[in-house]
Amino acid sequence: MPNIHGERIRLRAAEKEDIPNFLRWINDEEVAENLLFIAPMSRYEEENWYDTMMKKPASEHVLVIEVKNQDNPGKFTPIGNCQFHDIDWRIGSAEIGIMIGEKSCWDKGYGTETMRLLLEHGFNTLNLHRIWLQVFAKNKRGIRAYKKAGFQFEGTFRDADYQHGQYQDVHFMSVIKDE
Repeated sequence: MPNIHGERIRLRAAEKEDIPNFLRWINDEEVAENLLFIAPMSRYEEENWYDTMMKKPASEHVLVIEVKNQDNPGKFTPIGNCQFHDIDWRIGSAEIGIMIGEKSCWDKGYGTETMRLLLEHGFNTLNLHRIWLQVFAKNKRGIRAYKKAGFQFEGTFRDADYQHGQYQDVHFMSVIKDE
């Protein structure tokens, strides 16, 4: 798949060389705070995850989010990753996930831009009808970015996850192609 270009970012296929960044990001407590999995992750586990992911169809491969280098516009710096998963081709539905791992890139609109690019790709290239996601109710930054990208609130799974000795609500949000 060719790179997907936005105004300030591009999405490219993940490579094995990206694993050290992925590990650094998901093992950072602040980054992992809003991810729906239990950290820490070892290099062995991350490499196994990567190998398993690469056996899936290309439409479900992880994409690396990169920002343009201001000093050298031809260069890009990885800041996170994103992915479609659990694609149901019969009904044209897929779940989407994103992680901005570089905390210096938080609150700069990169998450919103990434989600808009993914929606365009999902609807216009993959011919999906519905794209959805899960987000912790406490993740105000993520919810704000998803709303800006066009996602609508669908509902809440109450006490659906357990973290730091307490249960967390998980919101479901989606976008339909016609929206």
